[in-house]
Amino acid sequence: MEDEKLYLLTIVVQRKFGDKILDVALKSGASGATYFYAQGTGVRQGLGLWGELIDAEKQLIFVVTDIHHVDDVLKAVTDAGHLKRPGQGFAYVQEVVKAVGFMGNEAQDQDQPKA
Repeated sequence: MEDEKLYLLTIVVQRKFGDKILDVALKSGASGATYFYAQGTGVRQGLGLWGELIDAEKQLIFVVTDIHHVDDVLKAVTDAGHLKRPGQGFAYVQEVVKAVGFMGNEAQDQDQPKA
């Protein structure tokens, strides 16, 4: 795992959809996620009265994964969160230059006690 590239997915969604996004990210290959709550501004204000339909409460989700899962996780969260629709949120991927302590799916499997 040391030589394998890692990627950080940052996902910003309306808070009410956060649990769904976490669930699909894990089911599509993410080994874990870190999340927190925040407030956002931007698209909502530009939509005038229609912007009132967009919740200002956001959930930010960070997922670190390997190259084998990054596309599947991104597609799953995009579809589940309807991120291609304006005002639903967004996601982006960044390459992780260095990481310490990341345990991907293979490392977790190795650490499980043998039955």
